[in-house]
Amino acid sequence: MDIAAWVAQVLAALVFGAHGYTLLFRPDQARKQYPWAVDVPETLKRFIGTAELLGAVGMIVPAATRILPWLTPLAALGLVALVVLAAIFHATRREWPNVVFNLVLGALAAFVAYARYAVPFS
Repeated sequence: MDIAAWVAQVLAALVFGAHGYTLLFRPDQARKQYPWAVDVPETLKRFIGTAELLGAVGMIVPAATRILPWLTPLAALGLVALVVLAAIFHATRREWPNVVFNLVLGALAAFVAYARYAVPFS
């Protein structure tokens, strides 16, 4: 279970980190790459990008260093909340592929939260 949790953590951290980086530091690319980014206020995009970057760091650093490892499942739960809201947003815009992608990412983050909370580090 530990290996599966690490694979899920790294994969989720890469996806959330890349998306958050794009929203925060590449706004022009974000507007081209994500159609919804044109319709969302800049401050909200910065908030989402910051939350995703911090969540990505929180998925890896506490678990890897074993310093405050209880932060890892909390970071994962925060990302689950973020993608649930994103799925609702995309559903209202009828962007069904984005909804499915958000649900898959949410399941991945939920697995990390479960694996790191219910099953202690070995």
